[in-house]
Amino acid sequence: MNKLTVQALQWTGNTLKVLDQRQLPDTCRYDEYSDAAGVAEAIATMRVRGAPAIGIAAAYGVVLSAYRYYPAGEDGWRQCVAADIEVLAKSRPTAVNLFSALDQMKAVLDQPNADPAALSACAEKIHADDIAANYKMGELGADLLAGAKGLLTHCNTGALATGGYGTALGVIRSAYKRQPLPIYADETRPWLQGARLTVWELAQDGIPATLIADSAAAWLMKSGRIDWVIVGADRIAVNGDSANKIGTYSLAVLARQHGVKFMVVAPTTTIDWAIDNGDEIAIEQRHQNELLPACYLSEGSLVSAWNPVFDVTPAALISAIVTERGVILNPSEQGMRQIQ
Repeated sequence: MNKLTVQALQWTGNTLKVLDQRQLPDTCRYDEYSDAAGVAEAIATMRVRGAPAIGIAAAYGVVLSAYRYYPAGEDGWRQCVAADIEVLAKSRPTAVNLFSALDQMKAVLDQPNADPAALSACAEKIHADDIAANYKMGELGADLLAGAKGLLTHCNTGALATGGYGTALGVIRSAYKRQPLPIYADETRPWLQGARLTVWELAQDGIPATLIADSAAAWLMKSGRIDWVIVGADRIAVNGDSANKIGTYSLAVLARQHGVKFMVVAPTTTIDWAIDNGDEIAIEQRHQNELLPACYLSEGSLVSAWNPVFDVTPAALISAIVTERGVILNPSEQGMRQIQ
């Protein structure tokens, strides 16, 4: 494995350092947390974002909770940690990795011999497994891109959004190492993760990238400069319907119109085997203040905003879902079940 240039999360052994991604690319600053409430707030306020990274951060938040309550020797320390798990679970509703990681931590907590060391080992394994899965997906996805003439990605799916290396951006990294090719990134409104994070992260690795406005994607596809759109996912249903950053669905529709292939890259922890299709995926709605200019925020204003953070791309519009367990071409429930 290559040395990770960018790290969103740094575990010190007794604190969690979180790269405040809201400050990038102008300022590279880590905030340090020593309790679960702080980690939950970091997730909710998007200091840490990206489904895998959210899950990893939450796992470390559980460890910090155990450090806080276990030394007191109270019989109820498990109940205190369980309460913090509930707080962490409410930090973001859409990313299934959050709940998967917390379920793993709770399983350890429920063991008779549970202690902070056991919980720490579980969190570190979740982190390490995610990095290993990213490298595996990078190679599997790159195998599909032989001869590609250009790639477009949306939002940020790199080391900043994961344990390291990245999902969709990991595929792009692996493909670029094999054969340099043009890479385009949507700016990704309204938080501009593409503009602030993706192109910055690629530049850290010496990979050139071209930024486009979200609304320029259709014209880029019509120009013939790309033949693949590559994105991540925050939750995938059993039939292959995939929730990702708002704007992903429109890219899939545009890709189908222009004969461009569409790839979703995500670890199997992103698959929610409890939901049949995308209609069952909860879509987070964030505050309208993230969209509205200040002049429209006064009481009595006639202007409001609708601010869904994610949308759902139907499996019928997806050419391939790439996971660490394998690739599902033209995804359907039957294909998805083969990697369960």
